[in-house]
Amino acid sequence: MDLVPALREPLKKVLGPATAKVMAEHLGLHTVGDLLHHYPRRYEERGQLTHLADLPMDEHVTVVAQVADARLHTFASSRAPRGKGQRLEVTITDGSGRLQLVFFGNGVHKPHKELLPGTRAMFAGKVSVFNRRLQLAHPAYELLRADDDDEASESVESWAGALIPLYPATAKLESWKIGKAIQTVLPSAQEAVDPLPGSLREGRGLVPLPEALLKIHRPHTKADIEDARARLKWDEAFVLQVALARRRHAETQLPAVPRKPVPDGLLTAFDDRLPFTLTDGQQKVSREIFDDLATDHPMHRLLQGEVGSGKTMVALRAMLAVVDAGGQAVMLAPTEVLAQQHHRSVVEMMGELAEGGMLGGAEHATKVVLLTGSMGAAARRHALLDLATGEAGIVIGTHALIEDKVRFHDLGLVVVDEQHRFGVEQRDALRGKGKQPPHLLVMTATPIPRTVAMTVFGDLETSVLDQLPAGRSPIASHVVPAADKPHFLSRAWERVREEVSNGHQAYVVCPRIGDEEDDPGKKGAPRKSPEDDAEKRPPLAVLDVAEQLAKGALQGLKVEILHGRMQPDDKDAVMRRFAAGETDVLVATTVIEVGVNVPNATAMVIMDADRFGVSQLHQLRGRVGRGSAAGLCLLVSEMPEASAARQRLNAVAGTLDGFELSRIDLEQRREGDVLGQAQSGARTSLRVLAVIEDEEIIAEARQEAAALVATDPELTGLPGLKTALEALLDEQREQYLEKG
Repeated sequence: MDLVPALREPLKKVLGPATAKVMAEHLGLHTVGDLLHHYPRRYEERGQLTHLADLPMDEHVTVVAQVADARLHTFASSRAPRGKGQRLEVTITDGSGRLQLVFFGNGVHKPHKELLPGTRAMFAGKVSVFNRRLQLAHPAYELLRADDDDEASESVESWAGALIPLYPATAKLESWKIGKAIQTVLPSAQEAVDPLPGSLREGRGLVPLPEALLKIHRPHTKADIEDARARLKWDEAFVLQVALARRRHAETQLPAVPRKPVPDGLLTAFDDRLPFTLTDGQQKVSREIFDDLATDHPMHRLLQGEVGSGKTMVALRAMLAVVDAGGQAVMLAPTEVLAQQHHRSVVEMMGELAEGGMLGGAEHATKVVLLTGSMGAAARRHALLDLATGEAGIVIGTHALIEDKVRFHDLGLVVVDEQHRFGVEQRDALRGKGKQPPHLLVMTATPIPRTVAMTVFGDLETSVLDQLPAGRSPIASHVVPAADKPHFLSRAWERVREEVSNGHQAYVVCPRIGDEEDDPGKKGAPRKSPEDDAEKRPPLAVLDVAEQLAKGALQGLKVEILHGRMQPDDKDAVMRRFAAGETDVLVATTVIEVGVNVPNATAMVIMDADRFGVSQLHQLRGRVGRGSAAGLCLLVSEMPEASAARQRLNAVAGTLDGFELSRIDLEQRREGDVLGQAQSGARTSLRVLAVIEDEEIIAEARQEAAALVATDPELTGLPGLKTALEALLDEQREQYLEKG
């Protein structure tokens, strides 16, 4: 039996096809239930008008204001009938400022009759400037006054104190039209089936769902809004956490082969040859991983660690433990450059332990095989054979490892590097290659605030490495304001020369490659002066900057380029030369962002640094200071000092704490951007829940969800919760709750 037929009703049946089409195309709303969950962005009090002084330029706004003045102008026009055109200029005010409305031609008559001085109305349109004054041209408007009709239920007095909901709207559908549509479907809210268990709702003093929907759309007081938001936040947090808890529960029901390291095996031999001791953090996280590997259901662990905290070492020890236990381990990297780099560093760290089956290999040695899409046919055939026979204990590669023809002898562990670059489907395809589901370790160097980890990676147990290994050096970071103080940029290039003269190397990072088609920044195109808005010119490009530096500020140094569209062999050759110290300066795109490890590189200059996100800048910076010499990161920007972009750069320069930066990043960007596709397969993303502010709700919802799923994984007796889960997830994709 369908529990909520009224909420599943298509909007075109209720509102008519034209309105329903706009709602579907522009707002993603298809059913009555979707519309009821389209909550107001904010509320206006009818007695208290918005601040016209604060209107943003070029944005579609809704304002509540009073007509101060209205004048009809007639002017000569060859286009108008009888050679005379009309223009209505209406001035509205809210006490904080004034705004001009302009209507032309046939659009003059209705507002001329209706917008009389003293009239109050809601106006919606795009803010522009004409004659240095803000104006709305041809705004849509809705008069705010009681109906003259005897049947009007609201008197002017009660009307004046009410709260007007302002909805996320589009130019095609104004806020009040959405409000009227919601008024039409609001009676259906009574049929909303509550997803929260009664005991949870009552224990936390939350209002029932139908009441919350009425109060969020038609509040009488600010307390109504608070009640509704508190309730709806819990719904979002709880339903999402139940989905994640069910996935965690399902994973614990899967069988896996326990992988216990044998004493005096490959892992022991590896540990014995390490020239340093592991940090306390590495030892603690290793113990957590080894405990998981020893169980008979698959490990699902997220390993978070600052750039350079030694995640690869921890992952490699886990891989060696699995090889000791008779299985194979795979490390999946997002790019070929990174896969080749991991392969090189693993072979270097293992020495003769990586020479299994070869003359001179150690007693416990295994084979470490690289598999990428661009390998030659013969090398690829050889690698595939080593995988199938089990000769290769450790395999490192790109998503080429997921192809159908790749077969493993006994896949025991999958390590995914930089999870946010892989779809969960790819990850699961690789896991399907084991006789039983393999253990899974996901690594990320992007520090994730605790609440985001609980929301996006909620089906993974989390380990954190927050201690830098001994021998890592601090990184000094500075903002270089190229437009305000051009001599700072000259000094930046001098610093690069100083680092090189001291025997070190440097990176220069640019946001663009420069060989794009129709590229406005191509050589020969006039460059704009720094006085031009830095946002207007195309971002600086690797090819242009490398050429300018080689001929100018860094003349005489060995400058090379690296970017994602180069042939894999060429990229590898460039990285090898840089790693060998043959290149002084590498001008690159963010292809170097993750995993590139050249301890002799001590300086990094990031051009147009304001074009990168906070977390990305932190990742890039982690490429320097990887050896015993101190690192230097210079963030070059033409943005003015007061801009938000410069504030962001100052934050990056001001702290090396990635978790602090990820929090700043999250506060500065809209949550949806940060969560990315946190709910792929979800028709709805978070609406009222704010990941940073609502940390406590998310944490409590996670506990409640875990307890519920542990006692009742099938959610028997909670039809409302099942319905809400179906609305959150495409049913057949519940197991594919995307990881961002």
